[in-house]
Amino acid sequence: MTFRTHHCGALRKTEIGTKVILSGWIHRRRDHGGLIFIDLRDKFGLTQIVFDPKYSKTAHQEAENLRSEWVIRIEGEVIPRAEGMKNPKMATGEIEIAVHSLKVLSKAKTPPFSISDDEIQVNEELRLKYRYLDIRRGDILKKLEVRHRAMQATRQFLSANEFIEVNTPLLAKSTPEGSRDYLVPSRLSPGQFYALPQSPQLFKQILMVAGMDRYFQIAPCLRDEDLRANRQPEFTQIDIEMSFGEPQDLFPIIEELMKAIFKTCLGVDVPTPFRQMTYDACMEQYGTDKPDLRFGMPLVNLSDIAERSTFAVFKEQLASGGIVKGLCVKQGQDISRKGIDGYTEFVGQLGVRGLAWMKRDGDGVLSSNIVKFFSTELQNELIQKMGIEKGDLIFMIADSKEKTNQALDHLRRKIARDRNLNSSKHYEFLWVTDFPLFQWNSDEKRIESEHHPFVQPHKEDLHMLLTEPLKVRSSSYDLVLNGHETASGSQRIHDGELQQKIFEVLKLTPDQLKERFGFFVEALSYGTPPHLGIGLGFDRIIMVLTETENIRDVIAFPKSSKASDLMTEAPSSVDPTQLEELKISIDTKKTVWT
Repeated sequence: MTFRTHHCGALRKTEIGTKVILSGWIHRRRDHGGLIFIDLRDKFGLTQIVFDPKYSKTAHQEAENLRSEWVIRIEGEVIPRAEGMKNPKMATGEIEIAVHSLKVLSKAKTPPFSISDDEIQVNEELRLKYRYLDIRRGDILKKLEVRHRAMQATRQFLSANEFIEVNTPLLAKSTPEGSRDYLVPSRLSPGQFYALPQSPQLFKQILMVAGMDRYFQIAPCLRDEDLRANRQPEFTQIDIEMSFGEPQDLFPIIEELMKAIFKTCLGVDVPTPFRQMTYDACMEQYGTDKPDLRFGMPLVNLSDIAERSTFAVFKEQLASGGIVKGLCVKQGQDISRKGIDGYTEFVGQLGVRGLAWMKRDGDGVLSSNIVKFFSTELQNELIQKMGIEKGDLIFMIADSKEKTNQALDHLRRKIARDRNLNSSKHYEFLWVTDFPLFQWNSDEKRIESEHHPFVQPHKEDLHMLLTEPLKVRSSSYDLVLNGHETASGSQRIHDGELQQKIFEVLKLTPDQLKERFGFFVEALSYGTPPHLGIGLGFDRIIMVLTETENIRDVIAFPKSSKASDLMTEAPSSVDPTQLEELKISIDTKKTVWT
């Protein structure tokens, strides 16, 4: 049986008079007395078909029983639509199919939500439970098509640039650094566990030791971490590693890769080279290491001016080691007092005690309830330092450095959303470099790696490695796109002695070192080339390409916010026989493994 000669989005008026076969789902059904109209749908589009007794009494009679989402096959003739019945919103809107024969291929129950009306808002948990129906509605399907095109563009570009695609293991060794591993018990080695990869980090570095020179992989990665709108326990990474290079060699390659993806998927020409900014500069100017550069409003440190004012709140915070910073909202004079109070409440939820403000009116004069605490000279300094023009509004926060940066970062992004400054059609890339090499774990009272233990320290800071490690910068970099961290990478350590010093700072004992990284350290001892790499968050890139803030929209079968698969009902209990084979028992009273 031939199921179709054309898909449901293909036919045009040039095919009028052609005999065709179509198969698809019943999208909408309309009974107009003696005529039955159906919009037939497949992945490619819609075609209107008409059951008219003058073409086939049998088909017309059979069509009376058809319902939405049934799958049917029809044979008929392409005819022009009647005058006044053309639909310019449909690609096939000038024609319809006069049905001569009908065959029902599959019946359907009434769906739990409408497939034909994509304007209806459906609870996300219901969408995830019936994911196959959610995909059928069309929006998710379109996003998955963009995902496919981005994958193809990635493979073509990297292959053309001498990168070799290699698949690394999914069952590997647990190396507890960073996020939690998903563990897989071994049946053949009772009491032993594999770990699912958080990334192919060690394997791709070993490939450089092996002489691969340039590697890539569109890699599945898994992390047992708390979820957000832009996180999933399973995600996909464009994983890249190359030998005999430094960041200035890698950056242009990644920039050209992003150009290829955006050109293929959106037809957009991304300008290069991308901007670069150090981590310290980002934190100072934007309060975050992933700033959205589609709009202005940089943060300005006003501590020197606040110190010379008589405003007690500012002076108290400065005396206790805090800072005063502000941002300028261009032409923000239209923000009402009620709006200012709303922003004050917003930053209060982030733990700061208040939000100071000033407006500059049409005469160039600053006004607010705290202006009186600033002399005319200080007001002029404030205007000059923040670039306050007539009609502008400034907000100021005084608190600890961490709280002030965090609150102003969130406030800046909220103001941009409220004032529609963050256009989804505008793409701003930024390389953020020179992250700290280490961070202090206050819970465990120890130093730990900011990224992982194999990141090359900044050459200028090597002298502080053993004496002031928390001041050491790393040769690491992130690629930020419209406020999303879309990639992270670093120059790797290829010198065994330096690697050993890093382990000393992390206070890894010889036994811990051998247990966690012994195989890797052994590999490094056989002649390791200088190498570096990066992992690009593929799902986050697709989020930007498809203009969604929810990562679940760009994954075919995502997990819920509680990391469960509502469609398959995973995770779930397993047959006791499986646990016996694994030599595992469960204490059902405590719900713990033993």
